[in-house]
Amino acid sequence: MRWIDKLERRYGRYGIPNLMNILLVGQILAWFIIMFINQNLMYWITLSRSGLLSGQIWRVVTFVFMPPIAGAFELLLTLYFRWWVGNALERAWGDFRFLVYVLVGMAGAVLSCLITGSGSASGIFLSLFFAYAWMWPDQQVLLFFILPIKMKWMGAAAAVVWVLEFLTGGFSTKVSLIFGIAGFLVFFGREIFLQIRDAIVSYKRRKDWERRVNRK
Repeated sequence: MRWIDKLERRYGRYGIPNLMNILLVGQILAWFIIMFINQNLMYWITLSRSGLLSGQIWRVVTFVFMPPIAGAFELLLTLYFRWWVGNALERAWGDFRFLVYVLVGMAGAVLSCLITGSGSASGIFLSLFFAYAWMWPDQQVLLFFILPIKMKWMGAAAAVVWVLEFLTGGFSTKVSLIFGIAGFLVFFGREIFLQIRDAIVSYKRRKDWERRVNRK
């Protein structure tokens, strides 16, 4: 990716170390406040078009600290998985590239919010999962800490769910799904396109060869 190489040479010093850990600590704190102190916090940190247009600009940053609203055990499982995936990508890419990936996802969420009226950070974390599965497809993990499964199959299952939601959802759902994985598309879109193109070309060549063989 030549464009990010150029950005890194010029602005690499602005990378934020341990960005994933910062996001997760913020989500834990926000969850604690929402659950035990003041649940109205969620209405002040989430993305909403009306809020942004009324001057509540802090929402373009605070929405990434909005935690999953779930019980403590489910929250810990979710954040643990995000920690594992996010830190692995941060180590592989470096602080600056990981920051760019998150910022692209945030920009996509904000654009989705302006179009549909609301937005969330869930697509950003889903795109991190897609990126991990794309980069390390054969790595085996324990699903629910019990069942061994390769990342490529988990990524494929998540992709199927994404496609089904896209096909069955309304306009706002489609917009949020597309912009939610903006980081993944920017980082890996060209690579995915080339692989799909090569697979189609190989398939056509194999079929042409089979037809020629059958004619003899």
